[in-house]
Order: sequence, then structure tokens, then C-alpha cells
Amino acid sequence: MDACQWDGQAKLLIPLGEYMLYATNFSGPCKGSSNLNFQIQGNIKAPIDPKLFCNKSFWISFQNVNNLEIEGDGILDGQGAYAWNNSQCNIRPSTLALDFIENAIVRDIHSINSKGFQIDVFRSNNLTFSRVNITAPDDSPNTDGIHIGFSTNINIFDSVIGTGDDCISMIAGSQNINISGVTCGPGHGISIGSLGKLPNEEVVKDIRVRNCTLTATQNGVRIKTRAPSDSGSATTISFEDIIMNDVRNPIFIDQHYCTSRPCEAINEESSVQIKDVTFNNIQGTSISIVAITLNCSATYPCKEIKFNDINLVYNGLDGHAISSCDNAEGTATGKEVPPSCLKSTSDSSA
Repeated sequence: MDACQWDGQAKLLIPLGEYMLYATNFSGPCKGSSNLNFQIQGNIKAPIDPKLFCNKSFWISFQNVNNLEIEGDGILDGQGAYAWNNSQCNIRPSTLALDFIENAIVRDIHSINSKGFQIDVFRSNNLTFSRVNITAPDDSPNTDGIHIGFSTNINIFDSVIGTGDDCISMIAGSQNINISGVTCGPGHGISIGSLGKLPNEEVVKDIRVRNCTLTATQNGVRIKTRAPSDSGSATTISFEDIIMNDVRNPIFIDQHYCTSRPCEAINEESSVQIKDVTFNNIQGTSISIVAITLNCSATYPCKEIKFNDINLVYNGLDGHAISSCDNAEGTATGKEVPPSCLKSTSDSSA
């Protein structure tokens, strides 16, 4: 890429219009020390034929590029409908892969109908996403909006995400993640995990989700770990000032997450320690009567769970919202709707 070899500030412009782009990798390191600006004004479409991506994990990829800017009002159209129900390929590519990136800003772009993840962040540091708009149908498989793994100092601000899977997903090694002002729906919510899939997974820590709205999602804010699992930990996590509109599982810790069936036959416990998780000022409606589920590991119980000012009302025909807790220790203060089922920390030491 000529822009990468330019010794100075460089811009790669996709002008107004419609373009077909095959799988493309922009690989650094680049020569210049200034920002590399990738500006999208037009509509870029991926090929329809899924077989063209059978050996590709990405459609558009940036690797080993520092000081990157991706911006513009253009559209990245993955044309994923032709791939979602196609079984010829084991891998469905991410629309935009950001691997080994140091210092990047992604703003104002639109990503629609990805074949796989919409945006995939891996082994990167100091990335900010703002005013991104991500869309896929609610029945599109594995079309996570922004997927983060083994990355640090990631900011996601003021964005609208609706997909067939997690609006935002964070797996092992996600550290110092700030999410604010995100509107999520449809989709599976804002999720940490699943964790414990592989040996020696890096810790998940310092996750902050605030001022977000979730509407008609399968889950609200969720932490999920496999059972059985390898060891791991998720700690120092906060969800605050969250609005839930007709969400099925508004608050959900699931340490018996299972991708095989029948999951009920698996009796093993998770070995991932979940600790120091705060839920503060979570308001809205649940379409399931169990608005809060803490399904924690008997081997490594959830510790230091804190609830403050929770007001989740059951939006159903009969009954009131309830909480369900297994192997969870912590405290609840302020408003408690539904009533907390936490085993208090003081009681657990008796």
C-alpha cells in the first residue's frame, strides 16, 4: 500500500460511489510517523460467494499499523445473508479486523450485514470507537458488533449496534475497556466471555460499562464462563446507569455456559473466578420473570458482587420480577427490585 510507505501523513480515500472489494489486508509497519487516514465516503461491498472466504478470517484487515484513523460516512456492506446459512465454510470472515494495532480511532463508519463479526479487535492497544453504526438482522449468526480479545485500553463511545449476537463481546485478555453511550438492540447484549475455553487464559479486568440502553435483547449485561473450564479470572468490572427495555435476561452471570447439547448432562463446574463486579443504577423492564440470574460456580463462587439501586420490573402478564442466586456472595444497597438473593459477605464468613 503506497500510503503506508509515504514518509509523512497519508490518506487513503474511498470516494462516493459503490465498489466491490475482495479480501484485503493492509499490513504494516508503515514508514511514516504521522497518522495513516483511511477515509470511507462510498459504499464498499464484499463478494457474495461464501467460498471466496473459506480460508479467510477477515474481509478487510489492518495489521501492525500504528496511529491509524478509519473514518467517514461510507458503508462497509458484508452482504452476509448469502453466507449465514451456508455450510461450505467453517469460518465466516469479520468485516473489519484490527490486529496488533497501536493507537487508532474509528469513527462515523457504518458496518452492515457482516458475514461474521462486524469488527474484530485482537492484540491491540489504545483504540477508540466513536459514533459507529453497526447493523445486522437479529437472526444472523455470530455477527457480534465489536469483538475484543487480548487487547488493552479500548474505548467505545456513542454508538448504535444491533446484531444477531453480542452487541459488544469481550473475551480473555480484555483489560481497561470503557464502554459508554451505546444503544444495543437487537442482539444478545453486552457480554464478557465466554471465558475458560483455553489453558492459561489472560485475566479480564477493569471493564466499565455505563450510560447504555439495551432494547429487546436476549441478554442485558452478561458474564459467561464455560463449564467445565480451564482456570481464569474476571475482576474489577462495573455496569452502571443502564436502561433495559424489555430485555429477556437483564443481569446475567452464567458460569455454566455450554455450547454443546444436551448441556444439562454436564455436571462439571467452572474454574474461572469472578470477583469484584458492581451493578449500579440498572433500570427498566424484563420480559422474563427472573430479572437477575447469578448462576455461579460451586468450585469458585462469585465474590464481592455489589448491587445498588436496581429497579427491574417484570413486563409480563402475572407476577413480579425475582432474583436467582447460586454460589454468589456480595451486598445489595439502595432500591432492590427485584429483592436481592445475594448471600451477604458478612454471612459467608460466619
